[in-house]
Amino acid sequence: MSRLKEKIYRWLFTALAFSSLLFLVGIMAVLFKEGLPVFKEVSPANFIFGKSWYPTYSVPEFGILPLILASLWVTAGAVAVSVPLGIGSALYIHELAGKKQKAVLKPLIEMLAAIPSIVFGFFGMVVVAPFLQKVFAIPTGLCGLTASVVLGIMAIPTVSSLADDALGFVPRSFKEASYALGANRWQTLYKVVIPAAGSGISTAIILGMSRIVGETMTVLMVSGGAAVMPSSFLQPMRPLTSTIAAEMGEAAMGGTHYHALFAIGLVLFLITLVFNVAAEVISRRYRIKLGLNR
Repeated sequence: MSRLKEKIYRWLFTALAFSSLLFLVGIMAVLFKEGLPVFKEVSPANFIFGKSWYPTYSVPEFGILPLILASLWVTAGAVAVSVPLGIGSALYIHELAGKKQKAVLKPLIEMLAAIPSIVFGFFGMVVVAPFLQKVFAIPTGLCGLTASVVLGIMAIPTVSSLADDALGFVPRSFKEASYALGANRWQTLYKVVIPAAGSGISTAIILGMSRIVGETMTVLMVSGGAAVMPSSFLQPMRPLTSTIAAEMGEAAMGGTHYHALFAIGLVLFLITLVFNVAAEVISRRYRIKLGLNR
């Protein structure tokens, strides 16, 4: 009887483990099925490198280069916000803060992850956008810089939590050896702890970037929504995700516009997949380096 239960549990958990793979394959199949037909009307080169996105014109244009560049601009700006704050908070909480400070700071940072993205969007529209509009004297505060700031704040919990985990994997003997050689706390932190946790911190940054690239509602609300080639953080932009969210409800099912939006989803899926694979490779090398891989 016990062997039968063990077999049932084994098959049950095996099925659950492979179900995620099944869902991934299903999503990829739908994206390829619905996205590839657009290339019957538009060549892949013109689709990726075209500079005009006008899907509803009398002569439609389906170039997504402005959308890709907008995503890259916003992601770069958000990384510039989230990495110093996320890594800095992780270093302070793990290495410098006392027990009472840890008990307060760590839950507060992690609470940011529980806030709905639409709330961040409202915060960006009501607080950040008017502030930046006044500071930089620009026509509208709904621009790439606003999206970068808000998305950077949203990514802080991801970067901070994963970086804190990476710092926790650094063997205590590393720090003790550094202190024994006469190094002070700052020298140990800068020359021993951070390099030892470097791969894990890199993983945290990459997964934070993946979180930023995939965000939809917030960036739709605060980026400005202009599908033009970006040349400054202070101009309105339209990243890939906001384009799909804004236009899918208006696209005729089965039309070229409809398939083009699925093709954008396919491009976005491939970008995030690259980020996640890179994070897993770096994390695995980190575990092997410290002898933590089984």
